[in-house]
Amino acid sequence: MDKDELVAGLSQDILAYVMHGSFPERHIASELKPNGLDERFDDYETLVRLHFVLKPDVVAFVEALPERLRNIKTGTETTRTVSRGTISGRIDWPATVKRRYSTNPHDSTLFVCDNRSESYDIAENVVLKRVLAVIYKTLEDCAEYLRSDYEWVTDRWRENLKLVDVMRRTFERNVHVKRIRDPKTYEPTERMLQRAEGARTPLYTEAAALLRAYRESREADPDAIAELLEETAITPDDEETLLELYVLFRFVSTIESLQGDEFTLSTIASDSQAVAQMGNGEAEITLYHDNSASDRGLSFVPENFEKDRMALTRSEMVQRETSKVLSTYFENDDFRRVTGRPDVIVLEIDTDDSREYLITEIKNSTNPQTIRSGIKDTLEYLAFLRHGKEFVFENDSAYFGSGWNGLLVVQDISESETASLKQQRSIRILQASEVETELRTVLESVIG
Repeated sequence: MDKDELVAGLSQDILAYVMHGSFPERHIASELKPNGLDERFDDYETLVRLHFVLKPDVVAFVEALPERLRNIKTGTETTRTVSRGTISGRIDWPATVKRRYSTNPHDSTLFVCDNRSESYDIAENVVLKRVLAVIYKTLEDCAEYLRSDYEWVTDRWRENLKLVDVMRRTFERNVHVKRIRDPKTYEPTERMLQRAEGARTPLYTEAAALLRAYRESREADPDAIAELLEETAITPDDEETLLELYVLFRFVSTIESLQGDEFTLSTIASDSQAVAQMGNGEAEITLYHDNSASDRGLSFVPENFEKDRMALTRSEMVQRETSKVLSTYFENDDFRRVTGRPDVIVLEIDTDDSREYLITEIKNSTNPQTIRSGIKDTLEYLAFLRHGKEFVFENDSAYFGSGWNGLLVVQDISESETASLKQQRSIRILQASEVETELRTVLESVIG
């Protein structure tokens, strides 16, 4: 599967997740955010705002803003006052006569006057103020990054970094912008957006178009999600992240299709290691991504790390010492004493306390050596999988489970014939394009 196919499939999957009310926003954001960003960008909406300000249309909008604000549109607001002895504004004689008659018919000093003033609080300006607020807040959050040499910063921002300062001054000091009231939480409404879209002034039509695009991305519209994935810092060299996310969502949808209405999908807290959790009161299935699921007591510690030094073979000694050298040399990296971390874990707990696992490794490659490495990694995950201190697969003839407990996903292989699922042994291997149709067979063998 190429990048376009992965993006298309993943866009639909994320939309389905959102419609289900269980969108793992923080997890997706952490996977898709550009390198170098701090934890402020670990939530989905902030990530959407970042990509929003990087759009060429937004940069062009900000560049044209100072000149356009000179011709900002205003409305006329009429206020009515009652005074005695003085006249302020235009006298409303019918209202004046009525007021005198109701209070004191002989009071010739009482007047009801209408005062007309310029009002900035029209629908078009509320739309404009909301767009400006989104851009201003985002630029404030990522100003330091825009001034740094990050690959994901667009050339337009690099070439004209003064724009950040221009936008800041405009939002904070421009007399016209300051006179527009801050939109309420629910504003601008759809009717306000339509008013701005129908305006004759580019300032408002472009503001409305930008705000609508931003909202669609935030609400996970399929086309907007696809655009986000295509424009994010994920490059062709890093398509493995796309493939991992694609497989992750295929797991969720396939498990749901297997269990039907009996199981409900639960939203996962942002501080949980789990991405999704499904249960029906009798069984529970938990899906993890890119972690060791340590909150379930799972680990992948090779046995040689726990042996007494004198009991190690030369090969085991080399492996353990390699890890210690790495952890000593790379002071800022966490080289854990494990074989590695699986990309996906599906855990099922039955009412009789039995547990079943599916460990999945993903390699976005067709290179035989990379696939060989993936097979070795998957077998190691299974052989050293522990719950607490006990190996999950104790039987020395079945270190790897039933043969269906390990799954390796690789890219599509066109130049070589491969065995069917039933012909494979110890683990199962799926090509990317087979995940859609064959993952169900794998899960049926594990979940039952």
